[in-house]
Amino acid sequence: MIQLYNEILYRPLANALVFLTALVPGHDVGLAIILLTLLVRIIIFPLTHRSLVTQLKLKELEPEISKIKAQHPSTEEQGRKMMELYQAHGVNPLSGCFLLIIQLPILIALYQVFWHGIFENSVPLYSFIQAPEALQTKFLGLIELSSKSWILAALAGLSQFLQIKLSNPLIPKTSANFKEELSRAISIQSLYIFPILIFFISFRFPAALPLYWTASNVFATLHEAVVRQRARLRYGTGGTKDKRID
Repeated sequence: MIQLYNEILYRPLANALVFLTALVPGHDVGLAIILLTLLVRIIIFPLTHRSLVTQLKLKELEPEISKIKAQHPSTEEQGRKMMELYQAHGVNPLSGCFLLIIQLPILIALYQVFWHGIFENSVPLYSFIQAPEALQTKFLGLIELSSKSWILAALAGLSQFLQIKLSNPLIPKTSANFKEELSRAISIQSLYIFPILIFFISFRFPAALPLYWTASNVFATLHEAVVRQRARLRYGTGGTKDKRID
């Protein structure tokens, strides 16, 4: 299993980073990491786009979901009615979970690449990959990527906050209903606690990791902003009125 993981994820990502580092001006590892981030986002784009569209549809369906919960106190009946609603609007509420399952192994592999891969020259290269003679590990000549950086850690946390803020612009109001209050608590924790957690995690790793995280958040935020803007121009509310946003 470990061998399979290495051959499918770790080795291809590590070789891609070495290849990109050899291509960029000055063999700047930081620029290569940004390009690698873009490459990974392009590969998983169909999944991230589908997940994003699903999130927007679910937000638009919230009034109907609330109506179903009010009209059908039975949990079993609620589930059946909501599945009918999801099917009618072409929504798969599990798409986000599937995306997380795909992204997590990629993130773990990148941790390994940044932690003891390219900086220790321990990457098992393919025969057609030529490593540069020297690596520029100072991003733009300013930040040493093999060491910790509170600046990049802070950027990772801030970019995570902005991405979550765009995804959930409004925190639910205080409610006497337990489920609604739980949802409100989760929204607050996601918006404020998670970015802080990202900052502390990023600060424990080489600066290459928060640079990847920041770049990934920026691309994700731009993607979501474009999709929301297209939905707003098409429907006037930023929501989804039909079964698809292209």
